[in-house]
Amino acid sequence: MMDGHGKSDRPVVPSKPSNNAGPPAAEGVEGRGLAKGNPPRQNALRTPSRDGAPSALERIRQAAARRDRKTRFTALLHHVYNLDTLREAYYSLKRDAAPGVDGQTWRAYGEALETNLQDLSDRLKRGAYRAKPVRRVFIPKADGRQRPLGVTALEDKIVQRATVEVLNAIYETDFLGFSYGFRPGRSPHHALDALYTGLLTRKVNWVLDADIRGFFDAIDHEWLVKFVEHRVADRRVVRLIRKWLNAGVLEDGSRTRSEEGTPQGGSASPLLANIYLHYVFDLWVQQWRQRHARGDAIVVRFADDFIVGFQHRSDAERFLAQLRERFRKFNLELHPDKTRLVEFGPFAAENRRRKGGGKPETFNFLGFTHICGKKRSNGRYTVLRQTMAKRLQAKLGVVKAELRRRWHEPIPTVGQWLRSVVSGHLRYYGVPMNSRAMAVFRYRVGWLWYRALARRSHKGRVTWERMRRLIEQWLPPARVCHPYPLRRMGVIT
Repeated sequence: MMDGHGKSDRPVVPSKPSNNAGPPAAEGVEGRGLAKGNPPRQNALRTPSRDGAPSALERIRQAAARRDRKTRFTALLHHVYNLDTLREAYYSLKRDAAPGVDGQTWRAYGEALETNLQDLSDRLKRGAYRAKPVRRVFIPKADGRQRPLGVTALEDKIVQRATVEVLNAIYETDFLGFSYGFRPGRSPHHALDALYTGLLTRKVNWVLDADIRGFFDAIDHEWLVKFVEHRVADRRVVRLIRKWLNAGVLEDGSRTRSEEGTPQGGSASPLLANIYLHYVFDLWVQQWRQRHARGDAIVVRFADDFIVGFQHRSDAERFLAQLRERFRKFNLELHPDKTRLVEFGPFAAENRRRKGGGKPETFNFLGFTHICGKKRSNGRYTVLRQTMAKRLQAKLGVVKAELRRRWHEPIPTVGQWLRSVVSGHLRYYGVPMNSRAMAVFRYRVGWLWYRALARRSHKGRVTWERMRRLIEQWLPPARVCHPYPLRRMGVIT
């Protein structure tokens, strides 16, 4: 990578054992192995004579892994406009997603699918494909603010999904092990497990809880294209990406274009964001901790959310100062109010007690509040992960509003919907030592349902005996769904 002064900024990547057995454990060897859950995909129909031949994308993966990171791929577009790739991209889209500016729905497009895909493929071949502007919508955040999302036109979704599938074959061999966001075979719980494991197995006494201000709106288009061109020499694919970046946003009937930002909601946005942060943050932080850190340092990143842990406060303060300067070069900025250094670890409680500072501070990551705690069995240090209070309250607010909308629906219909809501919540937040927060959520949902049933009738209130039966029938019990991270990470590695 080249910085603003034309100097090389790409660190030397250390050799490492293969990590294609699965997502890596926290701060294990990182780099270019293929994550588990990202199996080879067949993109062209095999003939009987080539029954054992690898797929086209698998050959790209093998080439990317076999050669160094300076290798540039010159012929990729034919993988994108391949009818099998486009068809697979179409079927991977959400059936009931909101239409973009073209008003085209998934089902309507599929009524003449083969004809539509053939026409789309032909336009991609001859360069006649044009990206449509993104329709801007806003969704409420847990803190009361509005998050802008972009609703992409259906054909743009198909092409983006197909392009991402091709580019993933290259970049999955490049992305480092501590990057977890929107990658095949990786999930938020892999990132949470990696962080938990790093906090317990490494000498971490300080945690940098950082937030990038308006990251998706601040991505510099020219820098992003330069980063893509490090690996992609096919000008037609680069031109596709430029078309999406320059398509603009349609809001209240007016179309706006910008030299910065990529709308959240598109299929290509997560990959482009990962590419941007791979060169701006990941490679740099990997180099920094190898060359400048005096003690242990751990890193976990999920999209634009990241946590960095340090053994020494001096390392943390020096890193933070240099990170601000690094981000400034690439049009990024750390949020001044949401970026802080937290004393965290096995000695935090004693150190703060000695200084009269109270209990150790906590930090939030991927919906969980991380707390310095002790095990009940032996009193040893551990990390407690509890549902963020804001997330829990925001979800209960959504349930309350939806119950009001479903006021006069039959009890079985509402019960089935509440079962899906509670099940989804428990599947995500069902981590060890979070049972109390899960039980509170289930109880509060039952109480909201009780109030809704009592208020919809003037003839009499619902008795608690009946309500308990309904809760037991429809709301699943609060149970831990995930194993202890050290156990799961041990199995993976």
